[in-house]
Amino acid sequence: MAKIIEGLYYSESHEYVKIEGEYGYVGITDYAQHALGNVVYVDMPEVDDEVEAGEEFGAVESVKAASDLMSPVSGTVEEINEALEDEPELINKDAYENWIIKVKLSDKTEIDNLMDAKAYEEFCEK
Repeated sequence: MAKIIEGLYYSESHEYVKIEGEYGYVGITDYAQHALGNVVYVDMPEVDDEVEAGEEFGAVESVKAASDLMSPVSGTVEEINEALEDEPELINKDAYENWIIKVKLSDKTEIDNLMDAKAYEEFCEK
């Protein structure tokens, strides 16, 4: 059973966003990292790039497959998780600790379109 954390917001494409003030930390869920298997590369945007909710912002590659990353929120990339450049497998160790991008949110109401932990758990069980 994949780990799902209360207080985060989840997308149908298995990304999460953790909101802290005007920022959102975006990564892939534990469910997604289990499905992918061993992550070998994370393709991330540049700092200051704009991301749009529902649009691709990068990719995660595993020994099994490559999967596009879809942003759950819109805004400007403030930071990328540089540790993942050298150690992409950190996502397998803890998908929630090892976010991929930090975004300055342009529209916080977008989180209303995302699932809470309970809804995401039900979505994953389908």
